[in-house]
Amino acid sequence: MKKLVVLLLLFVGFNGISQTQSELLKHYQDYYQEMRLQGDINGVIGALTHLNVLSPSKQRKDTLAFVYMNNGQHMQALNTIGIEKNGDDSDLAVQVKAVSLKALNQPKRALEHFEILFSRTPSAYLAYELADLKILTGDVEGATANIEYGITNAQDDMKYAFYERQQPYEVPLKAAFYHLQGLVIYNKDKSKIDDAIASIDEALKIDGNFNLASLSKQALEARKEKPEGEN
Repeated sequence: MKKLVVLLLLFVGFNGISQTQSELLKHYQDYYQEMRLQGDINGVIGALTHLNVLSPSKQRKDTLAFVYMNNGQHMQALNTIGIEKNGDDSDLAVQVKAVSLKALNQPKRALEHFEILFSRTPSAYLAYELADLKILTGDVEGATANIEYGITNAQDDMKYAFYERQQPYEVPLKAAFYHLQGLVIYNKDKSKIDDAIASIDEALKIDGNFNLASLSKQALEARKEKPEGEN
């Protein structure tokens, strides 16, 4: 009889715990949807964190990392899913790792993940990211191949955002590629400064308000005008 009572109490206890967890899960699912509707990013992060604790899910974890990334919280995004290359990672997880590592000034590590994304679904946008990172890491030959792909595949309606001014602005993606091409030409051979300027002029023909291209052209022209032997 005592054993029966103990078993009954255990059953009631486990059933109560199960109901409580189920209710909490439903509560945070509803809370997550409400926070999304209200556009409350901190609320969304809190709801996803609770849901991952109550019912761990790789998909939810990837989503949480993506929300962190979009909110500029790149370290938190990487702490959520890690930085390692993983063949089982979803495209979303790889994107988070690539973008967040680039934002945290880790170009070599970011490059690995952008390469994975490009191998899965090639695009002109990814080619630009690859070319930009390869210039930073000294791989001008690799950058050249990505730039050629980008110039060929960039459509007229594709835009790329720049942030070197106080007010961010967008330019046609093809113009952005011609700007990178000019930088690569100069990095490969400092004597080909005219060719580098010509490429940047192509970018400015597409968009005369391309501020970064204008700055690069001015810098190259200043180098060209210096007396020979002067740094």
